[in-house]
Amino acid sequence: MSSTPHGGRLLNLIASPDEAAALAAKAAELPSVTLSQRDLSDVEMLGIGAFSPLDGFMTRADYEECVQRMHLTCGLPWGIPVTLAISKDLAARLPEGARLALKAPGGAVAAVMAVNEVFPYDAHREAREVFRTEDEAHPGVAALYAQEEMLAGGPITLLAPPPHDDFQQYRLTPADTRKAFDERGWSTIVGFQTRNPVHRAHEYIQKCALEIVDGLLLHPLVGETKSDDIPAEVRMRCYEVLLQNYYPKDRTLLSVMPAAMRYGGPREAILHAMVRKNYGCTHFIVGRDHAGVGTYYGTYDAQRIFSELTPEELGITPLFFEHSFWCNRCEGMASAKTCPHGPEDRVSLSGTKVREMLKAGERPPQEFSRPEVADVLIEASREK
Repeated sequence: MSSTPHGGRLLNLIASPDEAAALAAKAAELPSVTLSQRDLSDVEMLGIGAFSPLDGFMTRADYEECVQRMHLTCGLPWGIPVTLAISKDLAARLPEGARLALKAPGGAVAAVMAVNEVFPYDAHREAREVFRTEDEAHPGVAALYAQEEMLAGGPITLLAPPPHDDFQQYRLTPADTRKAFDERGWSTIVGFQTRNPVHRAHEYIQKCALEIVDGLLLHPLVGETKSDDIPAEVRMRCYEVLLQNYYPKDRTLLSVMPAAMRYGGPREAILHAMVRKNYGCTHFIVGRDHAGVGTYYGTYDAQRIFSELTPEELGITPLFFEHSFWCNRCEGMASAKTCPHGPEDRVSLSGTKVREMLKAGERPPQEFSRPEVADVLIEASREK
């Protein structure tokens, strides 16, 4: 039996075919806004219930509660605001109760929103509270500062899930993953968030977690990421060869999460946990510098933030892991908790060094990365 959804009920905001046809016809007469790729990801996450209990973009009360206290007005924890920014000009043309057509970047209507409220916000305060920095070099802060000046809040109806021509077999909704867990007879499931290829340290902590639960949901984020992150299709090939060769097939499930990356560190770790709870996970791995970027967050800040919430509030069990590595003297994977040896015995490579090796067609040591994964990355670096 998978976890109870956040708030007790998994929402489905996707219109029936008849309702979608009627809304599409009506949308032509409505004021509209063109969504960014991140907004479109948020619309999809709302529509499929991954952001339950949110039924749309946040109104002022939920926004304020989230920014200041990391909760919703209903009392549930929530890490990062989910908002729709619109221009002052559009805001002036939207009476309360108006409906707004939400268009995908290509121009097709993705959803219709009932506008309950339009309100101003302080982007610098949000940056300070949520991202812990006002530095516009931070990608999440940069995206926030680039937004329009007003926020529109209210429930949405998704006409249909946005079309994707990639990862079709892996695009499982929260309802789909829950069904898959039930069919497999899993009652405890650990989720793993990733936006990078899985190397040996990741594999080690996933398998440690797999020792105490029934199944693993390997759940890479495939929405918008930084331009210098490894592309989603390359990462997916890495996951496929890894699962094929090194994981028990009856105890793992690979699925993608269509969310965009905020790089919000501790706050985003909370959001990622709540989302995985909606997908049916009972446990969630929080590793080193979860959802971090640069040096904005301390190595284990994303773990410490969970102590601000009670287990009852969370409804999902976070599993905390320290940095792991291969130790030549231990002859295996370990962490500082289990290995007494010094740095000279540990296989440790910087990201820069790994990238240099891959670019030169050279596999990193197998103690750092599985050769099959390294080969995928070498091939991808040649394709550039």
